Amino acid sequence: MESQLTDQLAALSHPQRLGVFRLLVRRCPDALPAGDICKVLGLKASTASVYLSVLTRAGLITQTRVGTSRRYALNPDAARRMMADLFLDCCRGRPDLCPPLAGGEGRESPAVPDRKLNVLFICTGNSARSIFAEAILRDIAGERFNAYSAGTRPRSDLNPLAVEMLASKGLPTADLRAKPLSDFQRPDAPRPDFVFTVCDRAADEECPAWQGPPISAHWGLPDPGAAEGTEAERRLAFQHSYAMIWHRIRAFAALPLESLDRVALQRQVDDIGREQQPA
Repeated sequence: MESQLTDQLAALSHPQRLGVFRLLVRRCPDALPAGDICKVLGLKASTASVYLSVLTRAGLITQTRVGTSRRYALNPDAARRMMADLFLDCCRGRPDLCPPLAGGEGRESPAVPDRKLNVLFICTGNSARSIFAEAILRDIAGERFNAYSAGTRPRSDLNPLAVEMLASKGLPTADLRAKPLSDFQRPDAPRPDFVFTVCDRAADEECPAWQGPPISAHWGLPDPGAAEGTEAERRLAFQHSYAMIWHRIRAFAALPLESLDRVALQRQVDDIGREQQPA
């Protein structure tokens, strides 16, 4: 066990290998092709291959083959064991030294407080997908949740086709606007209980460390604003995006939050992110 911990810490001692590991943590439970990792982190393919091999041998990430490509994902069990070996074995779980570990403290307690909960949806532009999510959650379960959205690089205006789609569904749009993520980092900002990224680019970026921390998950969807073709084809892309988000939020709103601990709830919201649009 001591040798494995040493190997894992050595694998993470290189800044760029640590960057690969942290990217896969942010994208957990997604498995990413090596090409995507290179693109996000600006690595050469040969360099990334070496880093991924080191992290795989240390057991911190897993490798699977899909067709002719290999995909890499965080090994959450190994990451938890590493943290437990580092903190619990060496300092005997001292509360002044050890952070709360997933699967440890809080397993038997409810994951969420008994109040109206704050949910923040993040994408890059905050002009379509996260706006859909904010409006839909307010409509489906506004009595239980405060819904917000923000962008890591927000646009000045909402996408007109997104506004048109919401209006066609009978959802109010007057108070919706693109907002920077920094709006939710101020001391007087609402503290999120849940944070969901709805585009891959936002999930790939280093986001702020939230106090709490909130339950977070990646619910990635293609950008309807990037759709090409005829006007009808572009509207169809927005319809598809809206339907996917509506389906996921309906599933989220139906979760028995009062009876789930943090570990169980994390698994549930991760599973929702994997769901596809029903036929």
